[in-house]
Amino acid sequence: MLPDGLWSQGCLPLQWGVALGTSLTAAIFDCRYRRIPNVLTGPVLVGGLAWASWAAGFAGTAEAAVAAVVLAAPYLLLFLFAGGGAGDVKLMASIGAWLGLVNGLIALGAVALAGVLLALCVSLIKRRMRRVLTNTGAIVTRGILAILGRNLRPSASGQEAGTVQIPYGVAVFLGVCSAATGVLIWRA
Repeated sequence: MLPDGLWSQGCLPLQWGVALGTSLTAAIFDCRYRRIPNVLTGPVLVGGLAWASWAAGFAGTAEAAVAAVVLAAPYLLLFLFAGGGAGDVKLMASIGAWLGLVNGLIALGAVALAGVLLALCVSLIKRRMRRVLTNTGAIVTRGILAILGRNLRPSASGQEAGTVQIPYGVAVFLGVCSAATGVLIWRA
């Protein structure tokens, strides 16, 4: 059985419900307007921290804050070095604040997998798989060089020419759905 973290199992439907509702709303906005609004992510992040504080005191707030940072970190790197969206960073932080570290890491893995699968499907449909793989190699190389301190500058446009753009809010929603299903079935 998965560890409970600081929150009781009785609160899981609320936590996952907020994560699902937030990610669904973000997916709709991302598909329609190609952005995820701060008016959605800001209050959800603050609400997650407040709820964690109420549910588990300082320890809950600390776990929610750490989860927000951990879930946002990969998307911050994508934003800085690969042309990802800042809304994705804030969305993942807000989901992390509600789910906590254990459930948040499960969601992070599921969201990443959903993002890869969605990007592969879109690139296959648009017949751009070779270009996507080439760009992915360039992004990874630039990231490794940045870690080594050799080239800290992202590309001029923030993304390579010819990349396939996807509304990542959809990947977040699909990942959160699959993670929620798995966790709630596992703990039932």
